[in-house]
Amino acid sequence: MSLSLEHALAARIGAASGQPFHPERRRTLHGGCINHALVLESGARGYFVKLNSPERLTMFEAEAEGLGTLAEAAAIRVPRPICCGLAEGHSFLAMEYLALDGRLDPVRAAHGLAALHRTSAERHGWHRDNTIGSTPQHNAPCADWAEFWRERRLRPQLELAAAQGHGGTLQRAGERLLLGVDALLDHAPTPSLLHGDLWGGNIGATADSTPVIFDPAVYHGDRETDLAMTELFGGFGPAFHAAYREAWPLAPGYAVRKTLYNLYHVLNHLNLFGGGYRQQAQGMIEQLLAELG
Repeated sequence: MSLSLEHALAARIGAASGQPFHPERRRTLHGGCINHALVLESGARGYFVKLNSPERLTMFEAEAEGLGTLAEAAAIRVPRPICCGLAEGHSFLAMEYLALDGRLDPVRAAHGLAALHRTSAERHGWHRDNTIGSTPQHNAPCADWAEFWRERRLRPQLELAAAQGHGGTLQRAGERLLLGVDALLDHAPTPSLLHGDLWGGNIGATADSTPVIFDPAVYHGDRETDLAMTELFGGFGPAFHAAYREAWPLAPGYAVRKTLYNLYHVLNHLNLFGGGYRQQAQGMIEQLLAELG
């Protein structure tokens, strides 16, 4: 990172926080596949900064607003957003830095998530679109949950897959599945406040085991979508799921809905990364079509 970029970021953070900020330490973090990330620190103050190209600014603006919305629910800890904008040819998002070096307490995490889900809205969706990874996520509000999941989640991912050359049997089976979404989602869930991208890499804990969730793709919808994703890539475990069900039991039929909800994320991984996700998506669609008979 250039000194001019560091100085620009420090100035923006200082202005937003109301206290001048002069970094004494900086660390580049590795492991992300979408953004560059670094930590700027001075004394006890620390900020986590994401960087990307200028055209990604709206992605960061939506993420910052999502973090603020989750924080307002006061149910589970999230990093507090500080500011976002453009600096030295980059878009950026700065938030408080939380050292996630503690051991996650699965019961506290589950109860916090259940409390978050009890924050509800009148309709499914959100007042603005955001992203799932770097893929646009459409959130235009809708009163009918099955319609929302079909038209705002599955159809856009299938259309994007087709545009990227994933046609043939995947698209034919996908079209059949779209016709059956109403039958698979025959319940009327409360529009709960959701993290939206809750895999094991987006949760951690501070030194005192306080759970922290981050990198959200916020909207209101069926709380089971968050729960389903906790089972997709692992990282949560039986104690977490038992504690959530104790706090707020799930309705019958979750096992089938879980597959439908996780199909969205597998399709998104196909669109972002390609590879073996097509086979996984195809298998999930076939499993759901078998449920429809």
